[in-house]
Amino acid sequence: MRRVILAVVVVFLAWSLMDFVIHGVILASSYASTPALWRPMSEMKMTVMYLSVLIAALCFVLVYVLFFARKGVSIGLRYGVLFGVGAGVSMGYGSYSVMPIPYHMALTWFMGTLIEAAVGGVILGAIVGGERAA
Repeated sequence: MRRVILAVVVVFLAWSLMDFVIHGVILASSYASTPALWRPMSEMKMTVMYLSVLIAALCFVLVYVLFFARKGVSIGLRYGVLFGVGAGVSMGYGSYSVMPIPYHMALTWFMGTLIEAAVGGVILGAIVGGERAA
């Protein structure tokens, strides 16, 4: 149980840090050029945002722990990539299909989600373990 809690915390922290880089640095000028689409910074619901990332990390970890018989870094990476493609397409291109965002923002959301999930999978595989030397 300690490994599961540790995995949730580390995935949450990694995703939060990567979110800051993606949204606060890489896409900062894109958000600034489309202000009508976003809440002003003073109205952002940061508690809700961090809670949603924590719940996503919890679900990401629990799916792996509860439903994967084989575990390890390579399995975690494959899980993360598959999860990242599914979530990233929805996040990036699903949003692009209904919002007037620049294409590079959709692509960055997709790639960012894919990379975050892949990193989360590696972290998960390393913490939860599984692959042992013979």
